[in-house]
Amino acid sequence: LLTKLGRLYPKRLAIKNHDVVGYMAGQKVQTIQKIVLLLDLDELIVDEALSHKPDLILTHHPFIYGTRAKVFKRDEAKKALALRLDALPTMVYSIHTNFDEAPNGMNDALAEALGLQDIVMLETNNMARGGYLPRPMQVDEFCDYALKQFKLPYGLLVQGGTEEVHKVALIGGGGSRAWRNAQAEGYDLYISGDAPHYVRRDVLNAGFNYFDVPHEVENIFLTKMKEVLLSIDPTF
Repeated sequence: LLTKLGRLYPKRLAIKNHDVVGYMAGQKVQTIQKIVLLLDLDELIVDEALSHKPDLILTHHPFIYGTRAKVFKRDEAKKALALRLDALPTMVYSIHTNFDEAPNGMNDALAEALGLQDIVMLETNNMARGGYLPRPMQVDEFCDYALKQFKLPYGLLVQGGTEEVHKVALIGGGGSRAWRNAQAEGYDLYISGDAPHYVRRDVLNAGFNYFDVPHEVENIFLTKMKEVLLSIDPTF
């Protein structure tokens, strides 16, 4: 299973010197019958996840972000949780920015959720996706539409560009700084999250549109990865 997932979402696509993907914690099992999918594994959800007695917990965000020695030194709670998992016959595995960049991953799923047409990888950013809306929309109408499609409660529009939106680019999660790539390639609006104040000011000064949405937009990982796993083995 991990070999097949590795072919779809190669580790080499993960952001070098920044991201940590693959085996995280728990005992390396030989047979996988039950899988729990999570955006994040932490104290808030671990008991519920383990109540299903999974062979594999597959997360999007890395459970241990860095080397164990460095993470455990600064985070006693993470250390305790990891050691608890290490004693169990459940493997924790994470697929992060390799899932974001690869075909049929995070950003393709988000582009499809928006109903974008002629979806492409941006020429200047392999993680970003872009395409055309089914019809042009006023920017406020588009933001309402995007929140509905993404099943999100709120977003922050930074409007410095056109009133009408037709061509949209995006990166799920914290890809706010790639707005320049979208603008350079002729998009009307860019969607991502976690934009600090100075990024929002830069967008306004550049005369562009940016829609900042919660990082939880990446919950689409759960439905997309379920679809992928069932295509590998319908018995999961």
